[in-house]
Amino acid sequence: MQTSSATDDPLALFERHRPRLFGLAYRMLGQRADAEDLVQEAWLRWHGAERAGIEQPEAWLVSVTTRLAIDRLRRLRAEREHYQGFWLPEPLVQPWAEEAAPSAEDLLERAHDVSTALMFVLEQLTPDERAAFLLREIFDADYAEVAQALGRSEAACRQLVHRARSHVQAGRPRFAAPPEAHAALLQRFAQAVQGGNFAQIQALFAPDAELISDGGGKVPSFGRVLETGRRLALLYFATTRRMRRNGQQQSLHLARVNGLPGLLRCIDGELESVQTLLVEDGLIRCIYTLRNPDKLAGVAVPAPLPFPAGPAAQPDGQMN
Repeated sequence: MQTSSATDDPLALFERHRPRLFGLAYRMLGQRADAEDLVQEAWLRWHGAERAGIEQPEAWLVSVTTRLAIDRLRRLRAEREHYQGFWLPEPLVQPWAEEAAPSAEDLLERAHDVSTALMFVLEQLTPDERAAFLLREIFDADYAEVAQALGRSEAACRQLVHRARSHVQAGRPRFAAPPEAHAALLQRFAQAVQGGNFAQIQALFAPDAELISDGGGKVPSFGRVLETGRRLALLYFATTRRMRRNGQQQSLHLARVNGLPGLLRCIDGELESVQTLLVEDGLIRCIYTLRNPDKLAGVAVPAPLPFPAGPAAQPDGQMN
């Protein structure tokens, strides 16, 4: 961790560490507003603390933020037990080609793994396991710092990280595609979907592809994992055909979703879903589809992808 003096201007010092604290809080909670509230609570505690006795301000702030996040996550987990269907994190969405200078928060999100796939796996961990894993594996804290943040022994923290790591490894892609290659595949996928070309859609899915969706009980979603690339291709093909039949206008937008290429789907100009596509070996392995309107509120939609929708193609004769 960086060294700084508690005698520095308290606001300036806190703002210097805010991106790290927000990144930790968001990864713990998966909700942007809650993470921002938690960071504000950390500021209030810092502002009211006897700072002259704090030798390592950053370590102190990380410890406070971690403990606040653990307490908050325990309450959220009780609420999420009654959540309808799968729970996906509130997305961090940016335009794919962002020309404006990124904020410190943006740089942090791009520098560390905050992908939807990782966030989904983190939901399986206990609050203490989640905090220990994030501090050690994402923020490169040593075990002494992890122990200080959690108020536990180093040996206990090693066990927490070990258990968490075994869960997380199964949820990460084996060979993550480079961002530009990932984005290019998503563009081909979006073009095939908007063109209604079943063969092209299916060719981009891995045979064992999966789809996980979150409607939060507010809009229809699948309550189980949909499996096989062919089934997912049929789903996208049929959805496009149904919307055309109903006179609905579909547009797909390439964006940066939690640091990786993703797609935003709009229907008649309204955001319908944020989709994160996990790519391995040049094929789509998993799609995380967020449709809960509460989590989509406030997401800014970038310009649509610049290609025309081609003529609808019928699926091959092997559908039946």
